[in-house]
Order: sequence, then C-alpha cells, then structure tokens
Amino acid sequence: MNLVYADEQGNLFDHPDWIGLGRSADMVVELMDDELIPLPDGATLVGLPYTRPIGMNPRTGEMLPLPGEVQAVGALLPQGYTRLCIPGYVKTDKTQKLPLFGYSAVVWKEGAFYVAARKSDDPERWNPLNCDRDELEIKVNGLLSKYPENRLYQHLSNCALGYECLTASNTFLQRWEGAVPVSFSCNAGCFGCISEQPEDSGFPAPQTRMKFKPTVDEVAEIMLEHLQDPDAIISFGQGCEGEPSTQAKIIVDAMRKVRSVTSNGYININTNAGLTDHIRAIVEAGLDLMRVSTISALDDHYNAYYKPRGYTLKNVEKSMRFAADKGVYTSINYLIFPGVTDREEEIEAMIDFAKRTGLRLIQMRNLNIDPESYLELIPKAQGEIYGMKQMIEIFEQELPDVVIGSYTHVPPAPVRRMS
Repeated sequence: MNLVYADEQGNLFDHPDWIGLGRSADMVVELMDDELIPLPDGATLVGLPYTRPIGMNPRTGEMLPLPGEVQAVGALLPQGYTRLCIPGYVKTDKTQKLPLFGYSAVVWKEGAFYVAARKSDDPERWNPLNCDRDELEIKVNGLLSKYPENRLYQHLSNCALGYECLTASNTFLQRWEGAVPVSFSCNAGCFGCISEQPEDSGFPAPQTRMKFKPTVDEVAEIMLEHLQDPDAIISFGQGCEGEPSTQAKIIVDAMRKVRSVTSNGYININTNAGLTDHIRAIVEAGLDLMRVSTISALDDHYNAYYKPRGYTLKNVEKSMRFAADKGVYTSINYLIFPGVTDREEEIEAMIDFAKRTGLRLIQMRNLNIDPESYLELIPKAQGEIYGMKQMIEIFEQELPDVVIGSYTHVPPAPVRRMS
C-alpha cells in the first residue's frame, strides 16, 4: 500500500517505494488490510495544508516524514462510512490549524485509492452524486416563488445551493430527511462548532449560522410541504443553527399545527438534549425521533468539548430516558475520532450509557476537527486503545439490540402519537 501525497499545486502522487501509514490520535500506525476499502463514491481527496506525510521506508522500516515540498493527503468520506484512522502526517507549522473536516487515511493499492474506513450504513441516499444540481435549482426556485415571504426557505436555499447541504437539498427535493432550522442561539459552546467560532479560535466556521427567529407559520409551511410522503422525515437541529430546543415554544406550536392537519411522516429533532424540560414539552407534542449529539459518556471529556451552559451530562441522560419511555425512537449522533473513541474507558462508559437510556441507534459520525487542537483539549487516555474496528465489534456484541449506523433511520415498528 503506497504512500499518497500532494505537491504544492494539489497534484496527487503515490510513492513507488514508501508505505502509507495512518494515525490513531497522536500515534503513527501501520494500516492493516482488513481496515482498508476502495475509495467510496462521493468521497473527496484533499491536501492537508502545513503538513508533511509520514510513510515507512521499507528498506529500513523507519517511519519518517517524506522529504521535499509535499503535503499529506486525506479522504473526506460520505455519510455511511466510518473512518478507522486519520492520515499519517506531521505539521510543518504547529500554529496552523486544519479546516474543520474529518480526514481519513488514504493509500494507493492495486491500482486504486483505498481508505481506512468501514461501511456502517447504506450510503445511497446520502451520496452527493444522487443530488441533481439542475433539478435542485428548479425545485428551489419553485418553493421560493410559492412562499416568497418565508425566510426559512430563503435561508435554506443558500444551504442547499451554496453549501451543498444534502439535508437542506432534500427539503426542496421533498424527499427523505429534510431540514427545518429554528434557532440562532445555543446552550453549549462546542469546540468544533461548524456554524459559530470565537474570533480567536484559529479555525473559522465553514458555514454561517441563521440570524433570525422564524415564526410558527414559516416552520409549519416547510413541515407540511415535506411531510407529504408517509416515510418522509423533517428534522429540527441543523449545522446552520444553534440548539433547537432553545426555541421549544415555536417547535411545539408548529408540531401541533402540523399534526392537526396530517399524521404523515416523522418529526425528528437533532439536539444536545440538555434542556430537559424543553425536551419533555417537545416529546409530549408528538415527537417521533430524537438524535442526541454526544462525543463521550464521560463528564470530563464531554464538558471539555461541548462547554455546556447550565446543563450536565445527567440532564442529557434524563432527556433520553424520558423520550425513550414515551416511545420516541432515540439515537445518538456519536462524534468519533480514532485513538479517542476507541479507548477502553470510553467504550465501557458508552455501553453503560446506552443501556441506561434505552438507546436504539448509534449514528457514527466522523468528527470534523483539527486533530492536534482536539487532542490538546481532552483528557489523556487512561486505558488500552482497542482500534476503531474492534470498538465497533465490541458495541455489536455488547449492545445487540442497538443498531450501529450513520444516519437517521425510520423505526421498524413506528408508534403514531398525535398531540
């Protein structure tokens, strides 16, 4: 498996002699054959600025930075794929931070690119190639014309056409899981927030957070347009907004208005679930699905990343337990990072958390972050590091009733709960 690197102009090369390597946290590791899959459709290869790739010289067995004016290369995976290693690299300027993406190790093998990853879900619906840009533009213009006063449609049009957000695109294509953002505020200060970063963070947010408070009618219009198909999902809580439950009254009123008209489809919230009373109100209004963002079931790690304001991990657990007891299909948006998520103490804590909360689904999501900044932020490892592949196998063995996937699923036996 040959080392892949890029020159300063972004041209890709594979080294004829050196072996490609990966990283688990800050440890350079060899890549195993059973960790590699062909580069998936919809993946993107990118150069990592201010880095040099680390490879193995097969003649000496040494792991060294590749000499010359070269950059390391990583793969950005589509949804449905879980990375097992980050690229093997060393920074040439440690003051520089990588853009907020989830980089996966990539090598050249048997005449093709391979990545250190595992297929965790059916990626078909979330393959960017399945979003026809011409059709999307027509649909965007159609709904903007139909609802010229709806600021949410105007906001989402930029998400769909500018940022190429697939969930926003689905809102206009009126298929699968669609977005309905509601909140400009948040009760957490996530270190890796993709919509809002402090000016001194060193890595700018890749997208802009919404800056207005929508009306109940604006929210309900989008929900009713999307929930025409019995299997459609409409989701509060997007990357372009803060914590949706901070706008619980808007959500509750919109849900009740929509459910007085139709029982079609599923209503989902992507949330940190810290505002337990707000979550209870939303659940009682008829919520079907709830996906809770988390990075760890350990307080010190969770607090270091999320910087929660006025809530704790215990509040999150209470919210999830309440929702599960009320028949909501609960999942976690599990932000994972090789060499951290697969630590012994992290695995044990997450298994216990899943059992206590009645969790139904773990959505594996590759954490978009500058690796060095993240590793400096969080607690050091306390136990063995198992590797991502073995971690997933442990979850499958210890949590046989929990689905391991990558995105929101429709529950196998839905319970319709009208408000």
